[in-house]
Amino acid sequence: MTKEQISTYFQELQVSICNALEKADGQSSFHEDNWLRDAGGGGRSKVIQNGKIIEKGGVMFSAVWGDLHEKMLASMGLSDKVDFFATGVSIVLHPQSPLMPIIHMNVRYFEMSNGTFWFGGGIDLTPHYVVEEDAKWFHNYLKTACNKHNEAYYPKFKTWADDYFFNSHRNETRGIGGIFFDYQKTDGTRTKEQLFDFVKEIGESFVPIYTHFMKKNKDFPFTEKEKVFQMLRRGRYVEFNLVHDRGTKFGLETNGRTESILMSMPPVANWVYDYHAEAGSEEEKTLGLLKKGIDWV
Repeated sequence: MTKEQISTYFQELQVSICNALEKADGQSSFHEDNWLRDAGGGGRSKVIQNGKIIEKGGVMFSAVWGDLHEKMLASMGLSDKVDFFATGVSIVLHPQSPLMPIIHMNVRYFEMSNGTFWFGGGIDLTPHYVVEEDAKWFHNYLKTACNKHNEAYYPKFKTWADDYFFNSHRNETRGIGGIFFDYQKTDGTRTKEQLFDFVKEIGESFVPIYTHFMKKNKDFPFTEKEKVFQMLRRGRYVEFNLVHDRGTKFGLETNGRTESILMSMPPVANWVYDYHAEAGSEEEKTLGLLKKGIDWV
C-alpha cells in the first residue's frame, strides 16, 4: 500500500461525505477551493454555508510534502533533515439549531523518508445541550466500530479523547468526547493494512453518525434563550481550538494555509463575562456533564 493509494482514498472519502451532507441538508451545496502549497503539495477545501441545517461547515482534503519543519523535527527528537508526506481529511460542522451538535472528525496519514509512518484521527461530538440518549447512541456507535478491529481500541481511544478535548483553563471538556488516536504504527500485532482498515472504518462512520442527528434533531423548535447558550458554547469551542488544539497551533506557527486551518471556527460566537447558568436549568445540566470519564456505554 502506497502513500498515493492512501491519499486517493481520502480524496474519495471527501467527495462521498460532501455528497451525503448536501443531500441531508437539502438547501446549500459545497463551494470547492483548490489550493497549492509552495513547499510541495496542496489540497481541496470544500465549504458549505447558510444551509437549512448546517450554518457553516468544511470538509478539507490535503496531501502535502517537502522538508520537515524544524519545529516538527525538534518535537520528534530528530537532528537530521528528512522529507515528509502527510495526507488526510478533516471536518467540522456548525449547525443552525442549538439542539444539533457540532461535530469534528479527522483521519490522517504521515510518512517520513526515513521509513517511519503512522496513522491518526478521531471523531468527537460537541452538543450545545447534552442529551444523554444521544450521547449514549454516539458512543455505542463508536464502540461497535472500534470492536470490529480491536476491542481494546474504544476504551483506550475514548480516554485519549477525554484528555485531549479538554479546556483545562475552564476545567471542562469541549463536549462529550468520542475517540482520538495518534501515532498508530505497526507493532508486530497490526499490519499497515489493518491500521488503514480501521482508519477507513472511522472515516466512513461520519455520514451515518451525523445524518442520524440531522434527521432526528433538525425540526425540534428552539428558543432565543437556547440560541444565546449556543453562542456561548461556540465561544468555548473557539477557545479550545485556539488555545489547546495542537494541529491549529502547529499549522499557524509553521505558515500553514490559514483559511483551511481556521475553517473550524463557527460563523458567530459570543462570550459573556462571568457566566453562570441558572440553577436547575438545562444549561446547568449540560455544564455539569462536561467532564472526563463519563461512561456513556
